[in-house]
Amino acid sequence: MENNTVDVLKALGDPIRLGIVQRLLIKEELCACNFLDAFDITQPTLSFHMKKLTSCGLVNVRRDGTWMKYTLNDDKVRGLIHVLEGMLETKEIECACDVNK
Repeated sequence: MENNTVDVLKALGDPIRLGIVQRLLIKEELCACNFLDAFDITQPTLSFHMKKLTSCGLVNVRRDGTWMKYTLNDDKVRGLIHVLEGMLETKEIECACDVNK
């Protein structure tokens, strides 16, 4: 599994970050203020979570005046879906302990 895929999965392992991604799946672009209200978190806490999501490339950010606007990186989402689908298609791996049976 590619190192960046691991970073994306780690980023999604937090309930707030997963919630942020779920909201971005529904609405194409959201302002930071939407997340502050939805999760009842402080600005520094949001900044921490968004740094995790943007640094792994899952979320894009752009400045709009004094606010930050966030969107999902569609290519990164497709790549993650591809990896997960590949896991579903993986054949059963023979275990070394089963060889002598």
